[in-house]
Amino acid sequence: MDEGEMFPGRTDSRAQVQGMRPGADQGGAGAEVNARPEPRPGEVDTIGARSLGFAPEEYLARISAVRGRMRDQGLSALIVTDPANIYYLTGYNAWSFYTPQLLFVPASGPLTLFMRDMDARGASHTSWLPPEDIVGYPERYVQRPHIHPFDWVAFALRQRWEVARASTSPVGVEMDSHFFSPRAFRALVNGVPEWRLVDSFELVNWIRAIKSPAEIALMRRAAEVTTEAMDAALSTIGEGVGQHEVAAAITAAQTRGRGESWGDYPAIVPLMPTGESADTPHLSWTDREFAADESVSIELAGVHRRYHVPLARTAVIGRPKQELVRLEGVVAEALAAVLESAAPGVPTAELARTWNRMLALHGLEKPSRLGYSIGIGYPPDWGERTISIRTEDDQILQAGMTFHLICGMWMNGYGYELSESILITDSGVETFTDFPRELIRL
Repeated sequence: MDEGEMFPGRTDSRAQVQGMRPGADQGGAGAEVNARPEPRPGEVDTIGARSLGFAPEEYLARISAVRGRMRDQGLSALIVTDPANIYYLTGYNAWSFYTPQLLFVPASGPLTLFMRDMDARGASHTSWLPPEDIVGYPERYVQRPHIHPFDWVAFALRQRWEVARASTSPVGVEMDSHFFSPRAFRALVNGVPEWRLVDSFELVNWIRAIKSPAEIALMRRAAEVTTEAMDAALSTIGEGVGQHEVAAAITAAQTRGRGESWGDYPAIVPLMPTGESADTPHLSWTDREFAADESVSIELAGVHRRYHVPLARTAVIGRPKQELVRLEGVVAEALAAVLESAAPGVPTAELARTWNRMLALHGLEKPSRLGYSIGIGYPPDWGERTISIRTEDDQILQAGMTFHLICGMWMNGYGYELSESILITDSGVETFTDFPRELIRL
């Protein structure tokens, strides 16, 4: 069956690249591509263009910033595969990232989004791109052992006259993207031998590190969802209650949100290390029932339009162990000192040194990083994979940066987690939520 038969009666205006072959008319095709004006967000008559998450000027500023950094890195084009970065630049949002997809960003001219054919219509519903710049690859390329969708994409780029234009300098690739596999890389290397593919070193991610006022507004809405989710967790936990019941309450609150601040799905599921298992992070739930005098570390995030605000708190059912009470005071004091020192112009390493000094006064240490940059998130992570708050990091804080400070102390047979999502402001720092920074007695 031909792929087109899957959608009978469809009258898409997307380019039928799969039927094209090299020929004498290539010169004309190249002239047409070079002559076509670059589409602008908000000017295309599609569902997505009429309901953008941000003003057209914001998308244009993002693309301009990406191209400026491309020039700085000597790149003729950029291949974007991280769904968070595709969303950031185009607005495209769907659960399609489990199959290969690629946004091609040339130094100038139209961007092109390549994806599975059945998902291409969704890009017209959520992104600002015109239909001719949304190209679906045939279904027969999906999850096959001997061919890869990027084999087809490589040829489609050639037919769209992008290969020669981008062959003058290296082409950047998101080498550390979760959804860019070795097979995908090999398909591009083999399909476009003219290109010298190099690591873009999280080029788009670094631009995302400083949030615009519109992004910060979305994170404040996400924080309302965060508060609802943590309240749901704390009101459900109790002796004899199964962890899965608490997870269900959290998930319902994460989805329902609060008022107009509805909840999107989180990049990470609720985490609940409990009792002796709280000496390690990143454990999810089972049907295990909570016991008396037992502590649980709850880490979750509220999400609104893909923007995440994580939060962690530790609760105890009944009487806490003395070692937890000790950690409660030390961690609260150390976190307060970190928040007091955070401001534009301060090195991130200084925040880590402040934290380490406060712990050392009490004979404690935390080997893992104190925090990391947050914002847009897709599974499996809500971090931006750029700035980490640790002594080895040499970044300088700037207004508009947002972080998750995770004060996790994982000891021997017990643990304590306390975290805050923060915004660096013009004069200091703002926390997105206002939960008490203490061990919560239930």
